[in-house]
Amino acid sequence: MTLDTKPIFETLADEGSAIGWNGLLAEILGAFDCSTGTIHTLDQDSQLLHLKAYQGIPEFLLPKMTVIPIGKGMAGVAAERKRPVQICNLQTDESGVAIPSAKETKVEGSITVPLMLNGRLHGTLGIAKPIPYEFTPKEEETLMEIGEAISRKIVS
Repeated sequence: MTLDTKPIFETLADEGSAIGWNGLLAEILGAFDCSTGTIHTLDQDSQLLHLKAYQGIPEFLLPKMTVIPIGKGMAGVAAERKRPVQICNLQTDESGVAIPSAKETKVEGSITVPLMLNGRLHGTLGIAKPIPYEFTPKEEETLMEIGEAISRKIVS
């Protein structure tokens, strides 16, 4: 699989524009051939993750995903650990990392990476496929680089 992430980095490098969260997420999902995703940003005061963009999430699950505490669910655990969390098949996972209602998304292969810049957490990016899948170390590394680029936009 050849990732075409150049448009993502070009979008994020554009100094003059604010982030179009839903468009950015759509670009990331397309590059990684994923159907579902979320971007959460961290409120530094409350230390809660707030939903900024989503795609492919059933409407009835949105109330559970709008605000996430650090340590809860894949986004919260990735934020807490400050490193990627992935599940090859969310439908059969018994690790306890994903919240039970996450199975209702009908996705299987999923990964959430923290949005990190200079050792500081700024949010999370989660993407998923409708099939069992394990993201490669290269894909994980690229997602972390995208996360760093998003973080630069958040702090600017």
